[in-house]
Amino acid sequence: MTPHGEDMIRSAFAQKDWNDIKAQNSWQIFKIMSEFVEGFEKMSRIGPCVSIFGSARTKPENKYYKLAEEIAYRLVKEGYGIITGGGPGIMEAANKGAQKGSGKSVGLNIELPFEQKHNDFIDADKCINFDYFFVRKTIFLKYSQGFIGMPGGFGTIDELFESLTLVQTHKIAQFPVVLVGSEYWKGMMEWIKTIMLEGESNINPSDLELFKIVDTAEEAVKHIVDFYSKYMLKPNF
Repeated sequence: MTPHGEDMIRSAFAQKDWNDIKAQNSWQIFKIMSEFVEGFEKMSRIGPCVSIFGSARTKPENKYYKLAEEIAYRLVKEGYGIITGGGPGIMEAANKGAQKGSGKSVGLNIELPFEQKHNDFIDADKCINFDYFFVRKTIFLKYSQGFIGMPGGFGTIDELFESLTLVQTHKIAQFPVVLVGSEYWKGMMEWIKTIMLEGESNINPSDLELFKIVDTAEEAVKHIVDFYSKYMLKPNF
């Protein structure tokens, strides 16, 4: 464990009097509220968007970086804006593709002690900074008409399953969820099918229809476009 991690544990167990607790909680409440207000105000004016999740560690020469860039480019040509986590890697690639296609490029940046700083391909008026992951995820989900999961780590998995959970429980509409890279996701898919579904019956067979796995930018964009075509809907920028 790092010294910073140890300090956080000590702080969590440190004795605090009522005034300290009240002051800290009050400050956090107002900080959380301010992040929600800023997010709601800025995002409500942007229009239909697709969120693209993926690793901050993916390098520009990686095939998934190039794929994310192409997917974002194709989506903005179909009329969608692009929302990312605002950082490097896959997020940078998606914002880059959005700007290349002259579309709206949004970055929901999270303040982290490592890895994350916002990339240079976010529109100047569409970069929002967050301290709280749960506020950021709310904005992601509230203002997206589709979700694309590129290969990534814990953060990507967190965002993916949050999206699927809200769709499964009807807390949000059944927006299209696309996973890109069958080779990357196949191990997880095998576990979901054999253990989660068949072994323990923790999900229904129909839950496997909540997302689609593809390997090309064309397939990813087609799935989202076709989904809305069924309802005679299209972006209205």
